[in-house]
Amino acid sequence: MADKKPRILVSNDDGYFSEGLRSLVEAVSPLGEVWVVAPDREQSAASHSISLNRPLRITEVREHWFAVDGTPADSAYLAIHHLMKDDRPRIMVSGINHGANLADDVNYSGTVAAAREAAFMGIPSIAFSLVSRPPFDFQYAARFARSLVAAALAQPQLPPRMLLSVNVPRGEPTGYSVTQLGRHSYGYDVVEKEDPRGRKYYWIGGSAYEYEDIPGSDCNAVHLDRRISVTPLHFELTDRRVMGELTGWSLEGFTRFDMARGGD
Repeated sequence: MADKKPRILVSNDDGYFSEGLRSLVEAVSPLGEVWVVAPDREQSAASHSISLNRPLRITEVREHWFAVDGTPADSAYLAIHHLMKDDRPRIMVSGINHGANLADDVNYSGTVAAAREAAFMGIPSIAFSLVSRPPFDFQYAARFARSLVAAALAQPQLPPRMLLSVNVPRGEPTGYSVTQLGRHSYGYDVVEKEDPRGRKYYWIGGSAYEYEDIPGSDCNAVHLDRRISVTPLHFELTDRRVMGELTGWSLEGFTRFDMARGGD
């Protein structure tokens, strides 16, 4: 039917009960038929882990709202290949994450991983993150999410493997910019402790935040300009420069054969 509402899949890594997810659902609900398939517990920094060594369970919270006892990527996989397989979503949105996913964060983020898993399967996807610490105010991120998703749905055709990472500064933003990934660091602390039985244990992950001043980066947009950053990501991980260098290496006892290369 021509007037059929587009299906919108919503997931996250903070759990199906999180405030950020509820804000995102409320924001995009006027735009289509919303389905929520999200982890049943907090899964921050789960990255793109999928569960292959144990069964997964799905709990129906209410109509079109499901909790999965797995990772964010599991949730996206089960949504698209099982729960929504007869009518796949037109677009997938993930978040709103309770914290930043700037620069290298996209490699660790469960929020981005849920969107990436959907994009792998040909569903255009957007991950939304709020660059803030508690207390969280999702109103501006939710407003931007509605506007961006509406614009995406208005396009005649979207790249099927489109993946956008959106970061919203705390408070009212001054606008938005289309950006590249920046570089930042939280430090590299390792805190050693000892349990009551004398066994050592460790906490990893620092708290000393620094970012590089890179014009056009997501870090600059959010931290310096107080703008929302919209960063398109892709899946091409081949380093073609190093490929060229490797062809000059001489490996004793082995013959190298040149392979046909695809386009850049």
